[in-house]
Amino acid sequence: MAEQKIETATASDEASVIAVMVLAFSADPAARWTWPDPQQYLGHFPDFVKELGGKAFAHGSAYYADGYTGAAMWLPPEVGPDEDRLIDLLQRTAYAPVQKDLFAVLEQMARYHPKEPHWFLPFIGVDPLRQGKGCGAALMQHALVPCDRDGTPAYLESSNPANIPLYERYGFELLGSIQVGTSPPIFPMLREPR
Repeated sequence: MAEQKIETATASDEASVIAVMVLAFSADPAARWTWPDPQQYLGHFPDFVKELGGKAFAHGSAYYADGYTGAAMWLPPEVGPDEDRLIDLLQRTAYAPVQKDLFAVLEQMARYHPKEPHWFLPFIGVDPLRQGKGCGAALMQHALVPCDRDGTPAYLESSNPANIPLYERYGFELLGSIQVGTSPPIFPMLREPR
């Protein structure tokens, strides 16, 4: 596998990074449960990415692989999404029949979220045409450097069980499984610094 060059994304990279996430999550169980209609998914998932992980751009913690083959959006300690705006977006756009279960899932996710300062990974994704070539691994390695350097834990919620082995390879440990009603399972994972 060729070595991946990882760059820090700036505001001028935002549209390309979000486009990668839209491609990467197009078959994601949780994303497509929330927006099963293709037009709804394409219309609303980009806004969801911005609301949940967009602050990474302002904090220098959004990264992309050369050619925008993949990207990761990390929120540094003490930085989080605007929860009111996120909830408003989901109330307006999520598929109506799943909203009750969706908000119950979000409530359970909040219980797993660490209380101590930590890095949070809302999104990491690779263009489906480029998967399996080391891009996700390179993005993960790059972002874990500050976690280890500063002695700060890292936290994520995997919405796809197929990704758990990748996260475990980088030291994330499974904390449990969240599933409500018709929702697909969500897997909260924590990594202690090394």
